[in-house]
Amino acid sequence: MSRVLPRLPRPLLALGLTGLGLCATPFVTADPAPFDLPGPALRITVTRGERTLPIAEVPNLAAGDRLTVDADLPKDQRAHYLLFSAFLSGATNPPPKNWVQSAETWKDKDKDRRLTLTVPKGARQMALFLVPETGGASGTIVDAVRDRPGEFVRAVQDLNQASLDRSRLNAFVAAIRAQENSHPEFLRTIAPALAGSLAIKMNPDCLARVIELQAACLLENRDALVLADIHSSSMTDTLIGAPTDLALQLSYTREAGLGYYSPYIGVIRDIARVFGAFGNPQFGYLPTLATRDGDRLSLLLNAAPSFAKPKSVLVAAMPAIDAGSPPRLRAATDQPLCGAKPGLVLPVEGAPLIYSTAFARDMAVTLTQANGQRIEVPVRARADRGGYILAEPLPAGLSGKATAKLHGQWGFESFEGPGFTLQFPTDGEWRAGDTDQSLVVGRDNVVELTGPAAACVTGVTMRASNGAAQGVAFTPRGADAIAVTLPMKGSRAGPVTLEVQQMGRDTPRTVTLRAYSPASRVDSVALARGDRFVTLTGQRLDEIAGVDMGGVALSPGTVTREGDSDRLIATAAGDRAPEGTAARIKLNDGRTLTVPVTSAPPRPAATLVSRTLTMPDSPKGLALATRDETVLPDNARLTFAIHAGEGQSLTPADAVEVTTADGGTSVVLEGGRDVRLSSPEIAVATLDPARLGPAAAGPLRFRLVRGAIKGDWVPLATLVRLPRIEAVRCDAGQCRMEGRDLFLIDRVAASADMAGAVTVPAGYTAPRLAVPAPNAGSLYVTLRDAPAVPFTLATGQ
Repeated sequence: MSRVLPRLPRPLLALGLTGLGLCATPFVTADPAPFDLPGPALRITVTRGERTLPIAEVPNLAAGDRLTVDADLPKDQRAHYLLFSAFLSGATNPPPKNWVQSAETWKDKDKDRRLTLTVPKGARQMALFLVPETGGASGTIVDAVRDRPGEFVRAVQDLNQASLDRSRLNAFVAAIRAQENSHPEFLRTIAPALAGSLAIKMNPDCLARVIELQAACLLENRDALVLADIHSSSMTDTLIGAPTDLALQLSYTREAGLGYYSPYIGVIRDIARVFGAFGNPQFGYLPTLATRDGDRLSLLLNAAPSFAKPKSVLVAAMPAIDAGSPPRLRAATDQPLCGAKPGLVLPVEGAPLIYSTAFARDMAVTLTQANGQRIEVPVRARADRGGYILAEPLPAGLSGKATAKLHGQWGFESFEGPGFTLQFPTDGEWRAGDTDQSLVVGRDNVVELTGPAAACVTGVTMRASNGAAQGVAFTPRGADAIAVTLPMKGSRAGPVTLEVQQMGRDTPRTVTLRAYSPASRVDSVALARGDRFVTLTGQRLDEIAGVDMGGVALSPGTVTREGDSDRLIATAAGDRAPEGTAARIKLNDGRTLTVPVTSAPPRPAATLVSRTLTMPDSPKGLALATRDETVLPDNARLTFAIHAGEGQSLTPADAVEVTTADGGTSVVLEGGRDVRLSSPEIAVATLDPARLGPAAAGPLRFRLVRGAIKGDWVPLATLVRLPRIEAVRCDAGQCRMEGRDLFLIDRVAASADMAGAVTVPAGYTAPRLAVPAPNAGSLYVTLRDAPAVPFTLATGQ
């Protein structure tokens, strides 16, 4: 069976510009070459107002910024490079000639070899070029930038995005290698934290390997590890408002492997296509990825430059020129944190660039205590910890609650981060709620304890009546409470002491409870006529071993807690339904109880009689058709008839509930409006699938609802979502399907037996799909929601 996969984006190739003159480099469809070849570097500083920052600390430029750009070339550099800068103002607005400046990097005087620039008003992008010394290069570059500004805008955006993504990849690789060389056994815990902080795809199977092989496994296929980062995408997006390329869209889908089509690969795509209209044998262009360190902008190449014609011109992107986009940091938890915890971490998420760049600087946290006193402490971002850690210890003696607000600088701008609630140990007793009556031996009990600084609890110890100490599990519950699970299956009735240990406290706080013997009480046994199960309520129902009614044995299920009572359903093992006025209940300890049975009317039942589909009058595009009556297209209406169960009749107020097989979404068809009686035994209902919501798909089922009583589920139909197929076109023996939502298609074939079918990849978002040639004007399609049902598509071919 053939399989069609989406075409991967082409790599950034050796580019040639016209005017800049892109030579006719053939398109290459191989995987992108890695950017691992070190190139030259630039020294760049940016001044805004009275403040000057190195380029590594500048996330974006602004009109009026003053830049100093120097080429950082070796002293024995023999090839002379011209350094060009070009400002751009969008895809449809050619820049003025004076927006392109140049410097001769081999000159001795600063004014000749250095670019001193001011970002002009209206500029939105900036590019730098290192051009081998060639006569007429200045005019060529000016003409190229002015003739086709849109191509340069797109290239600058893509290179800037790729450089930001590369910074996250570099940070991940460096951290993994550091752990490999120092504490390789820590990779098992640190690697997932690094991957989450930096939005890097991690293969969890690597951590199951021997320690010596873990790091190498984690770093395999590293160019496909970078996941989508909405913050860095928005920083480079100055043209169309939102990233729209296929690769970036697919990076969010589970089917795409959460990063197999990563934005890093997505933006390193077919720039050769973008500049393909140029044709000049004088220059060939090499894109570069820029890594920042202080005022140094180091360039990485994916191909070796050429100094013979066509000579290679290195293209580097500068930060976007916009209003700035501070990180959208958010707290990774809404639970209080213990301020007394050693190595306190303020967990954050939403901006991986805080770990991989120097954009965020002078970061600190301001603590405000209950008395209004404020304390400011510097913090550092730690990707392996998942947030910010304190760079200095907090003052001793803090107690009670405090709020912590993260803040600092993002480039030239002030930045306000999320807030946290901190708790410090203080005087106060721990108490249990009114739960001692439900503390019963022989089973696990959950007890809620309330007290000060619940976030600082490090452990709870239980001492039962036999005096043995046992550590017990606990979970936070709100700001001032914890839920403690007490294992008391082997305990005896009597006093139970809990010891609560907290950070910063040498002596634990104690809470005393009392455990009681189980009551083993059955309050009621209810049986609806015709049912094969009974419902028991009471206390300590987990002691029930079995139920017998009229010679029918029923097996108990799982006990659930509803309010102050236990609830248990016991089901007959055979086909015979239980009957009688009393139930004989056997307990685990061998005792038996006899309890009266409360009879209830039979639950409403109905069977499906027939169904009819009503299709839209004017379907858009080409229509899909099937003879399978169990299929319900999402654009059709379903009319179905139901028959009351044996010995039952229907009422005008009866409703029909329809739901998906997983119960995720449901709709109630109301009696008298959506459901109408044809006779006392027959009702006709109408279902509009849109009422189930746009995500509903797959098997549907229905049941009869009469007031608070609900019947059993009955299969109804299979709901399928239909793609919108506009046309099927064939040219020179090649056929393609055009439309929207083609990812809803599972396979396409030229015959009804689906032989030689083309399989559509999950998450496919392209508007066109290669398909077989139609047979007698028809294709056959199966959909993901019903892969076993073939649909006929009349193509007109």
